[in-house]
Amino acid sequence: MGIAAPRFTSYVPLTELTPSPGNPKRHEIERIIESIESHGFLDQPVADERTGRIIGGHGRREALIEMQSRGMRLPDGLLLDDDGGWLIPVQRGWSSRNDLEAKAVIIKLNRLTEAAGWDPRPLAEYLEELATGDAELFDSLSFSDEEMEDLFRKVDPESLPGGPADSDERQDQRATGDDGFAASGDNDRSRTVCCPACGELFSPGQ
Repeated sequence: MGIAAPRFTSYVPLTELTPSPGNPKRHEIERIIESIESHGFLDQPVADERTGRIIGGHGRREALIEMQSRGMRLPDGLLLDDDGGWLIPVQRGWSSRNDLEAKAVIIKLNRLTEAAGWDPRPLAEYLEELATGDAELFDSLSFSDEEMEDLFRKVDPESLPGGPADSDERQDQRATGDDGFAASGDNDRSRTVCCPACGELFSPGQ
């Protein structure tokens, strides 16, 4: 006899995906639409079996409704029912004890992803690889110039894997100058680097 899975996925009509009332989380619907259109539907909404509503995935629900109203193609990861309606994969099997717990979990599912922030160096390595390998994918992340500048204050782009091949030569130039003489204070300009994504000039560590 098989063991019943405590969590499972079932495909639910988009029209039957009921949001929790008063959900306080804001959503950037256009960015969600772009992500779904580019990469498919990856992150399943989470249902509360007690209430029959979702506790996670409100933004994705709104984005899918908007995509369908625009006549956009069925995203990868969804199914069509016999009438052409969109069927959404939903995580099932969890039940809240009461309305207060349901509201707390709605907040936690969003807070936990933002609480720790980013580890600067691994993030910079990812972004450098994306910026130099696929500018369109990098642009889809919507990092602002201010965010990139803040990151480059923490991590020197020239120290990243896959950085400029002549970085050793530039280090020698910093020490001696192009003409072989000791570098003057003006050579500090050589520490200014250009972000491959936004084109801005930054001075790492300043």
